[in-house]
Amino acid sequence: MILQTSQAMTDALAAGRTRQIVRILLPRDAANDNFGVFQEAEAQTSNSNALNAAESTKLVPTDESWQGGIMQLYRAAAPTTKDILRQLSPTMRDAGVPPKIVEDRTIDESGVDGVGLLYTQIGKSGGDEVKGEDEGEGGVFGAFGFGESVTLPTLSEDDMCVFVQPNQEVIDSIETLSTQSAASASSSANSPLIALINPQWRNVDDALDSASKSDNVFGAFASFLGGKGNSMKRLDTLGYETTYTLEGYVCKGGNIRLLKRFDSDWIAFAENDAGDAWVRVGQQADRPRYQDVEKFLDDKGVGFKYARDLGMIPKL
Repeated sequence: MILQTSQAMTDALAAGRTRQIVRILLPRDAANDNFGVFQEAEAQTSNSNALNAAESTKLVPTDESWQGGIMQLYRAAAPTTKDILRQLSPTMRDAGVPPKIVEDRTIDESGVDGVGLLYTQIGKSGGDEVKGEDEGEGGVFGAFGFGESVTLPTLSEDDMCVFVQPNQEVIDSIETLSTQSAASASSSANSPLIALINPQWRNVDDALDSASKSDNVFGAFASFLGGKGNSMKRLDTLGYETTYTLEGYVCKGGNIRLLKRFDSDWIAFAENDAGDAWVRVGQQADRPRYQDVEKFLDDKGVGFKYARDLGMIPKL
């Protein structure tokens, strides 16, 4: 997934898209699925599959199944983002030299919102750096905005910056950094890449989001209550667009994955019953709704998973 994501972002950057939104699955220990299930693990042996990292972790949607909430998600998203930044870096691509990466947690004033700012410093010596780690753990004062003030980085044209799990409270910082970086670049095409990975607002609208898009007092009130309309308008003005999406949910009892690049349609995949492969079941220009995916499965003759498990219908 790291290579696929970084390739899509690289292709989008080559096409002039320097402001990107990316949504991806995150790695998690497969044993998390056994929460609340009483079982005894098999004995560990030298040739056990449990020693295989691919067997012990899997990519999971960022949903309510993460028992630790937004901070558990951040602890998976931050190292994943670092891997993506290394793949994107020109020094890694051209000379095999990984860039220095700074992780700034002071962007998360409360310390518990699961927001981070990661950026490269091409040409700077030293290893990776973490800023505001202690402040990032939050506390009473941080929660009320009395923590360390946020200092946004100065990016060179070769640098890249990612806001990890941004929420609407950091839109001002995104706007400031995007504007400053564009102004200091020699041209719009040479502006450094700034991306938002796994924003905390949903990519589909609820009633409040829809109301907040109105240019009237009701829209302003809906935005005040948390509707994302105003924030999305600001991002649109800055040129942000979704360049890669990999998300998933369950349909007919089976796992579904939705994949889209900036230059492709939405493609739906269903996990086979062995759990070791994904079967392409449908494709369309707009993001498939649950009902669309259900129709994809019906058209392919894919029934409910419980029926497949019981041998009532063919396996997928």
